[in-house]
Amino acid sequence: MIQKTIILAAVGALALSCSGSGQPEAVSEKTVEEIKSQGPISNADIIRSPVTADEPVDTTNVAKIEFEEPDFNFGEVNEGEIVEHDFAFRNTGKAPLIINNARSTCGCTVPEWPKEPIPPGEGGVISVRFDTKNRPNQQSKPITITANTYPATSRVFLSGFVYPAKGSEAEKTQ
Repeated sequence: MIQKTIILAAVGALALSCSGSGQPEAVSEKTVEEIKSQGPISNADIIRSPVTADEPVDTTNVAKIEFEEPDFNFGEVNEGEIVEHDFAFRNTGKAPLIINNARSTCGCTVPEWPKEPIPPGEGGVISVRFDTKNRPNQQSKPITITANTYPATSRVFLSGFVYPAKGSEAEKTQ
């Protein structure tokens, strides 16, 4: 009798746990204006993190960053020149885009990015400045952008050829 009761309880619990659709519940969507109308806000109020500890991964109701030109070839320049380029992007997602950081692999490449939230459908630019001093020959500089997107990082690339300065060690070896 006890065994039947345990089996019935287990079957009942299993039936109750499987009664949902198996799909994650839709996230309540609010515009930036709706959130602002509720009073003072912080970035945490408008960030919809695609990955949380208690919920399934949300790849739909998040910000999405789409670059017009993710790879820029600056051609050929002489060592010592400064190369500048603006990587234009658009938020193609459903939540405001917040860029937390943009960085490169060395101090010769410095990105600047918008600090304010970018609403869905709007765009902006990440300006990159590359100092070619002491950087002769073929160059490829990745810029890694961290934002409230899925995946959380994306990359753009600045590349080209830097002719060595006259009299430099790099010129002597060519």
